[in-house]
Amino acid sequence: MMSQLDQAQETEDVTPLDQRPSWQRRLVVLVTESTAFIFVALLAMLLVFVVLRPEAFATVNNLRNIAIAASILLVISVGQTFVITTAGIDISVGSVLVISGVSASLMMAQVGGGAGWASVAVGVGAALATGLFFGLLNGLLITKAKLPPLIVTLGSFGGVLGLAKVMTGGINLRTVPPELVNTLGIGRLFGFVPWLVIIALLITTAAGVTLRYTRFGRYTVAIGSSEEAARRVGINVDRHLLKVYSLSGLLAGMAGIMSLARFSNTTIQGHDTDNLQSIAAVVIGGTSLFGGIGTMFGTLVGVFIPTTLQNGFVILRIQPFWQEVAVGVVLIAAVYVDQWKRRARDRL
Repeated sequence: MMSQLDQAQETEDVTPLDQRPSWQRRLVVLVTESTAFIFVALLAMLLVFVVLRPEAFATVNNLRNIAIAASILLVISVGQTFVITTAGIDISVGSVLVISGVSASLMMAQVGGGAGWASVAVGVGAALATGLFFGLLNGLLITKAKLPPLIVTLGSFGGVLGLAKVMTGGINLRTVPPELVNTLGIGRLFGFVPWLVIIALLITTAAGVTLRYTRFGRYTVAIGSSEEAARRVGINVDRHLLKVYSLSGLLAGMAGIMSLARFSNTTIQGHDTDNLQSIAAVVIGGTSLFGGIGTMFGTLVGVFIPTTLQNGFVILRIQPFWQEVAVGVVLIAAVYVDQWKRRARDRL
């Protein structure tokens, strides 16, 4: 026979939300339906770095640098948001970014000797086409070969990066037209807002509208909520997943050309943790790792967590190895928070 304590606990666990005290309702809604707690965490992090090194961290130039670094991560995180909303995952985004930049640099060297707007146009096209190709390949292996997304994109992560090193001999290519660097790389609108930041915000805004208000977005959420249910209502799940992974690859290709413009080289070794950072940013932002819930605004806020951590560690002169540790910890914390929010929602 169930004890009185067990009965009381069971009654408490299943109490409907509208019958709970007002402070409990506000707390549950705050945690499960908004990104307010992300702002608090980000502001606390900013405050710590400002207190420790105000003369170096709290400057216009440094904050601009954080925004520029976040813009590249934000673009691949937008694609990652769509993927994770379908209950999938794309670990290959960092490698696709690198090989897209490599392809662009190689093609630009063949056109105009790596200078001129024709060379820039060819390079941008090559980067986008390369990203789209590998995204499409991931999608085909997942939908047609029925392989788990984790295994497919993990294999792509290593294989694509290895291919990029084969293509370059393991060294960074530096064939980047000055037109690309001076405009997209270091150019600013009205001399203040970097073009990299503007492009990232435009992509994020378009993706947010797509996810929230279009059929593509509704299908993405439906598949993440229940793939079988989506099939039963007539959604072509395989075709849609193919589009989602292709989009992720395409955006990684866009991030590749942005990285090339910013650093003036292919930075082959500079994107080892982009996959972890993008996943952490997406999950921290409120997109459920289990699918069915996605938010572009949350991703926008979540991107600044790993980016600010890295910037602060550099300013504090902490060994770069600790940056990787911090990103791993943030990722684990993000998954824990996601599970806690999921359990809270299940009690509603």
